Amino acid sequence: MNKETDAGDSRPDPAVNAATATALAARRIEKEAFQEGWRASASTIPAVAAWGVVSGMAMVKSGMTLWQSLAMTLTVYAGSAQFAVLPLLAAHTPLIVIFLTAMIVNLRFVIFSAAVAPHFAHLPWYRRVWYGYFNGDISMGFFPRRFPAHTVHQPAGKIGFFEAICYPGWFAWQIGAIVGILLASQIPESWNIGFAGTLALIAITIPMIINGAALAGVVVSGAVAVAAISLPYRLGLLLAVVIGMAAAMMADKFIDKEKE
Repeated sequence: MNKETDAGDSRPDPAVNAATATALAARRIEKEAFQEGWRASASTIPAVAAWGVVSGMAMVKSGMTLWQSLAMTLTVYAGSAQFAVLPLLAAHTPLIVIFLTAMIVNLRFVIFSAAVAPHFAHLPWYRRVWYGYFNGDISMGFFPRRFPAHTVHQPAGKIGFFEAICYPGWFAWQIGAIVGILLASQIPESWNIGFAGTLALIAITIPMIINGAALAGVVVSGAVAVAAISLPYRLGLLLAVVIGMAAAMMADKFIDKEKE
């Protein structure tokens, strides 16, 4: 009775085939999610680039050198924090004050991360740190809408979607900022180019207003930001974020009750 050895067995291993098929299916899901994320957020790219131009110009006009401006835009990647600390840098404010100001302005990212982090809890810490660098206003506007809290234990498609709404925006910001840095000396103050930044933010915000709850959050946070503009260290911005989110959550619960 002849017995075929393992070395001569040319039959495919079912376990290997199953693992390969699973990996290909997962890759296809992430690719499709990336395409979906790109379609959802592509409209914000021009506005992000415009805001980056304003940021780059502001850094140079505040007295920073070319290399200092490039280092700041690549490492900080937070327009509101940059604008908050630039006057402090120009006034030679102590570093601890500058650092605390930036931290306070960026506290909203702690809220954003708390909302998104559970969806990536299955990833290694270094990948979570990597994605945390890119997490910001755009990702918070699109990711929770595509992946609500009840999908936290369903990882399929989340990485692809998140990368699609973050990576293109990062590149658009950096390209815009570099253009602003290089052209800062060529654009006169009379052009009031800073107003383009405000228009850019409006262009980013409008596509994210998809329902009554989102509209309530925008209106309330905008009103609070204006009313609290005199608070030190841009605390009015943080207050606007917290109250605006609370208003949106209350409006969402009210709308759900009306539907019942």
